[in-house]
Amino acid sequence: MRSHDLLIDGYSRVQEEVHAAVDGLSVEHLHTRPAKDANSVTWLIWHLTRVQDDHVADAAGLEQVWTAQGWAERFGLGLPAADTGYGHTSRQVGRVKVASGALLVGYYDAVHEQTLGFLGALTDKDLDRIVDERWDPPVSLGVRLVSVLADDLQHVGQAAYLRGLL
Repeated sequence: MRSHDLLIDGYSRVQEEVHAAVDGLSVEHLHTRPAKDANSVTWLIWHLTRVQDDHVADAAGLEQVWTAQGWAERFGLGLPAADTGYGHTSRQVGRVKVASGALLVGYYDAVHEQTLGFLGALTDKDLDRIVDERWDPPVSLGVRLVSVLADDLQHVGQAAYLRGLL
């Protein structure tokens, strides 16, 4: 097994868990926040998808699926196109709502497809490429991809927990 195979497996597990967290939930449940400042399933899945889209597209030199495929318009959130949810206030979290779970997982699936296309072409040497020099030490592609994967798994786990509460 090669490194990119492990990454593909990890990101595919995120996709499975995104579907499991969202499938069958009503729009009301998707938007439910168990406490005043808590996140909803919708926000958690949207945020993890936006971060994956943003970071992978940047590393791959591609346009984000969010804008390239018209997902920003379909969601109609009234947020800047570059917004990933990072640092959102409670009010901003509350603005992230969807018309259906299908829209939410549709966007995730489109990002997942672009991610797999990128990962499938990677060599082990590619993972050493520096993709972000704003940090000390600078961030390699391998570290960035594992970081996004870890963040995705954390947020989809939170969404699964919230689903269980509902």
